Amino acid sequence: MTTATATTMSPAQTQTPMLPRGPMLKRSPFHERLAALNLANAWEAWQGYTTASLFYDAEDEYFAIRTGASLYDVSPMLKYRIAGPEAEAVVDRLVSKRIDKLKPGRVTYAPWCDARGRVIEEGTIFRLSPTEFRINCAEHQLAWFSETAHGFDAQVEEVTEEIAGLALQGPTSKQVLADIGLAEAAALPFFGIGTFKGAGGYPVTVSRTGFTGDLGYELWVAPEHALPLWDALMARSDLHYLRPIGSRALDVARIEAGHILINVEFVGARHAIRPSQTRTPSGLGLDWAVDLAKPHFNGRRALIAEREAGGPKRRLVGLDVTGRKPATGAYLYHRGREVGQVTSATWSPITKRNIALATVEARYATEGTVLDAEIYYMKEVTQGKVDAAATIVPPRFYQPGHRRG
Repeated sequence: MTTATATTMSPAQTQTPMLPRGPMLKRSPFHERLAALNLANAWEAWQGYTTASLFYDAEDEYFAIRTGASLYDVSPMLKYRIAGPEAEAVVDRLVSKRIDKLKPGRVTYAPWCDARGRVIEEGTIFRLSPTEFRINCAEHQLAWFSETAHGFDAQVEEVTEEIAGLALQGPTSKQVLADIGLAEAAALPFFGIGTFKGAGGYPVTVSRTGFTGDLGYELWVAPEHALPLWDALMARSDLHYLRPIGSRALDVARIEAGHILINVEFVGARHAIRPSQTRTPSGLGLDWAVDLAKPHFNGRRALIAEREAGGPKRRLVGLDVTGRKPATGAYLYHRGREVGQVTSATWSPITKRNIALATVEARYATEGTVLDAEIYYMKEVTQGKVDAAATIVPPRFYQPGHRRG
């Protein structure tokens, strides 16, 4: 869950300066191992933590995701526990999906909105028991969750520092888990979750989730078990082409999968400076994650009004762009009129396509519509410009069959 937008993987990407570590930056429970492997010495800040943007080569890290297995430290991801007799009612009021249908041992994904129907954020929701949930997200949400829980018999607390997390993603990730004594966890169904004991004897909570659009899992342990877990996994690195990855490689995979990112595809409703920066779920392509038949949830009336008015004014789309220059930040035109802007862009190594996510005016968001992209890029010490055709396509560029297998 990174905040960087991918462009392309080139030698220049290896020249990232080391992020200065001030007294306020924390280190994750895995940092000791990450630092020893970070040959590029490339770091960035993520929610107050020092995290790797690159280890050695972004292209090699990317292909570990797509052809082997990868490890990405997700410990800085914000985690909230909602528990109590009325925890289900709190989460159901908070998000746009029916939570009463979510059984213990299952995961769902949903956005949550303000009263105007504008997305505050989105994330994964773990149902750990009938009366306990955990929500994982990118931004601080304790105040909003607590406000939503007011008057209910439930407690909300942030548990970020209590849980260390690793994203194990890629086609061989199932074999990696089996090799460290977690074969039962490897057999979890898509969006399943459970707690298991591997060869190390300590509990590991495993969820069949991830941010790459590939077969993958997320592993959650107490901080004191972080390094033993890392060592057990990396002991299988040569056998299964398992590699640590940074945010650059992850972001390419994210864009290929069509996953949205806060502060990139949209700005959260509680932090936006201008209303035009915000989006409704429909504007982000999340209609499938909204159940307007629910009697109550934050933003429901506004979303019903939007639907009755014909839908959002702007929509998220995928773009197939000609040429090889990533269209990062490109403005989009239709017959000379500006109609949208690219939010994320990258060259996709696995599909051999120049792809992008963009927000465009709804009337131009039809699949097959061709727009003109005005792409700017650095050309030695000057800025170059190229115009390219950008065809609107579904915003899912890579969906391997083994992802849900």
